[in-house]
Amino acid sequence: MKNYSKAALLAATLLSASGLSAADGGVTVEHLGTNNTLVRVNGDSRYVIMPVQESNDDAKVNVLVDGKLERVMYVRLAKSKVDYTVPFDLTPYKGREVVFNIVTTQNRSSVREAKEDACWSNFALADTFDTANREKYRPLYHHTPLYGWMNDPNGMFYKDGVWHLYYQWNPYGSKWQNMTWGHSTSKDLVNWEHHGAAIEPDGLGAVFSGSCAIDKENSAGFGKDAVLAMYTSADVSQIQSLAHSGDNGATFTKYPGNPTLTLESEARDPNMFWNPETKLWTMVLAHALDHEMLVFTSPDMKEWTLQSAFGKGLGCQDGVWECPDLFRLPVEGTGEEKWMLICNINPGGPFGGSAAQYFIGDFDGKTFKPDTDADGKVPTKWLDYGKDNYASVSWSDAPEGRRAIIGWMSNWQYAAEVPTTQFRSANTLPRDVSLFRGADGQVYASTAPSPEVNALRGKPVVSAKGVSLGRKAKAYSLPKENDGVCEIELTLNPKEAKTVAMTLSNAEGNHVLMTYDPAAGTFSMDRRESGIVNFSQEFPAVTTAPVYGTGKELTLRIFIDRSSIEVFGNGGRFAMTNLVFPDAPYSSLSLASEGGQAKASLKIYPVLVK
Repeated sequence: MKNYSKAALLAATLLSASGLSAADGGVTVEHLGTNNTLVRVNGDSRYVIMPVQESNDDAKVNVLVDGKLERVMYVRLAKSKVDYTVPFDLTPYKGREVVFNIVTTQNRSSVREAKEDACWSNFALADTFDTANREKYRPLYHHTPLYGWMNDPNGMFYKDGVWHLYYQWNPYGSKWQNMTWGHSTSKDLVNWEHHGAAIEPDGLGAVFSGSCAIDKENSAGFGKDAVLAMYTSADVSQIQSLAHSGDNGATFTKYPGNPTLTLESEARDPNMFWNPETKLWTMVLAHALDHEMLVFTSPDMKEWTLQSAFGKGLGCQDGVWECPDLFRLPVEGTGEEKWMLICNINPGGPFGGSAAQYFIGDFDGKTFKPDTDADGKVPTKWLDYGKDNYASVSWSDAPEGRRAIIGWMSNWQYAAEVPTTQFRSANTLPRDVSLFRGADGQVYASTAPSPEVNALRGKPVVSAKGVSLGRKAKAYSLPKENDGVCEIELTLNPKEAKTVAMTLSNAEGNHVLMTYDPAAGTFSMDRRESGIVNFSQEFPAVTTAPVYGTGKELTLRIFIDRSSIEVFGNGGRFAMTNLVFPDAPYSSLSLASEGGQAKASLKIYPVLVK
């Protein structure tokens, strides 16, 4: 039996009688009932560290500062075990009284039982929060949040040599909740610096997706070259709000007249740009449940006029319409220009779940008119033929007339269940968009890796030309450093072969089979035995893309990261993005052909990161 001093026994008795329980130094826990607890913070530490258990329901955390409600957040506070921790930044409240009034949803028979939850003894204060990678599947060269959940890219713009990327972020857990604009910047589209939260929830609701642009005309009255942000405030309803930044997007001030646009039905994800021809702002807004996009104009970003609607009955109508983007590009090899309208949908993608469709047409400043095919119909076109490229939108104000885009590299079917915990989700590689006219006379979008991606290449570890392929596979080793992360450059001439197979594999028996069928003009990827696939019945899949080739020869750039494969064919005329979670890194690429000999040339580059 342990010996306790009388003072210790008395303290324990008093704590029990008062409903208090001990936590780490500087944190006092006071239980008010079976589902209500106060956590008081004492001290000058930078963070309150909160323990999370992902299988738990969200607890409602009301943050009181000097007795007034400062914010509300939702955290899956640990009940039986701690999966990981998340920080709450106390810096803005230094020297003030901070109390968390927490309401849990778990059923408890008594306060005594409620006290046993793992979270109460694991609240702590700290001056640092460890963001060192603890995940085997965290990408090496794709943008990810330092921690927490991420989905749609938001508000991207380019200014003064810096690419700004905002994104839907949950700072308090690795599942969807507490939608906030996280912020990262890059000078080269490859190496990213993290800056934390840029726009946070308020009394109008969570901060959903939107866009940014530079106000070069001072049309909104916040200053010449101010960065303007439009986003959806989402609570019971979805309404559109405005914010502005005078420090190049580091911080934003919300417009006191928010919301600037309200509708009687669900609408979200405003995407806006200044139209120099009309001298007005143009905004495309997703009328989500009506499967259409609404076009508004405004002289000052505050008063909006509805001009037109597009999309009812067109394209894929299976899911909600989200995350639009509208821009003009030249058509390669011609003197004409066309407008491209990106319309992300969920579900309804060609292989299930979320995906990005697009339309090509003309826009007069008020109305988008889509091109039709030979039968007079508006064809459905896909930006990516994998399962894991969603919410693709572009940077505004990019230099040299470029139209660079980036997507969320996941799928709503299983995004919350992928086998990571410290973070969830990455972005695709940045891609430059161009337009080309296909053999059928239609204009299509090409998305090739942005030129900055080339800087990732090291010296080739494999370089082979004119390799003859047959039924017996020829194998090439992938780089051993950085878990086999690499870029593969491959040219295939099928000659008389019916198919050419490319297989990524490892010693554990995991493999990804990619197949080129020249007669069908298709490229496919089979990830059904790629590694861990059982976290969702929707994850094992075969995806197929048209190659949009002008002959039988196929050129490919294949980018392998720790949990993804991105394929760009024929200079970006098709793209395919798929997540993979191999038990061990892929170590080999093998090539073979069926039905006759084929020829191949390839280079394998290790990926170098700063």
